[in-house]
Amino acid sequence: MNVKGEAAIVTGAASGIGADVARHLANAGARVAVMDLNKAGAEAVASEIGGRGFECDVASAASAEAAVAAAAAAHGPARILVNVAGILIPGRIVGKDGPLPLEKFSKVIEVNLIGTFNMMRLAAAGMAALPALADGERGVIVSTSSVAAYEGQIGQAAYAASKAGIAGLTLPAARDLARHGIRVLAIAPGLIATPMMLNLPPDVQKSLGESVPFPSRLGHAHEVSRLVLHMIENVLMNGEVVRLDGALRMGPK
Repeated sequence: MNVKGEAAIVTGAASGIGADVARHLANAGARVAVMDLNKAGAEAVASEIGGRGFECDVASAASAEAAVAAAAAAHGPARILVNVAGILIPGRIVGKDGPLPLEKFSKVIEVNLIGTFNMMRLAAAGMAALPALADGERGVIVSTSSVAAYEGQIGQAAYAASKAGIAGLTLPAARDLARHGIRVLAIAPGLIATPMMLNLPPDVQKSLGESVPFPSRLGHAHEVSRLVLHMIENVLMNGEVVRLDGALRMGPK
């Protein structure tokens, strides 16, 4: 799919990888709906790229439905959805204060996994009603998994489970939506220099970067964005989770 002139939705796009993806797609000519729980941040990024910003709680059916409807009213139904919104609440299953509070585990699953599916179902419904492009294609959905889906570390039970869920969702969703001409993919990033990562002490950042076999550094958000764009453009890519990690395999901690 050529993104030029097409409507796109990017969640978690007020900062970090999501904001970079929104900028990248806008630079390629897409009409981008920037969605985030942080409305002011979403509107700031949208203003920068000539898009539209919308408040969206991906874990809420009502909030997501309203945001997708508003984006469709502004740009038309989206042919592109990039799911980036996610949270991390670390904690050992059994810590010093006893078992991990169930609501912490549930919250991560709710936002990361259920939120991804929530946006997927809503965007796909709009895509399915659009006329087909070349090869019968109607839309592309790219979600964000993580290397933690495969090598979750100590204290990452909730996060790893949520990202493994996204990885596991990708193939059946691609098969489910194939009859509508909608492709479904996911990216599993490694250590990326997001604002959260860059808030760590410099020596910790350096140590983390050196743990990557090659290139021995933290990844950059634009490297994720370039892969997103390639996935959208390459019609043969479907049902796959692609690791983007410099051959990193995470240790237990």
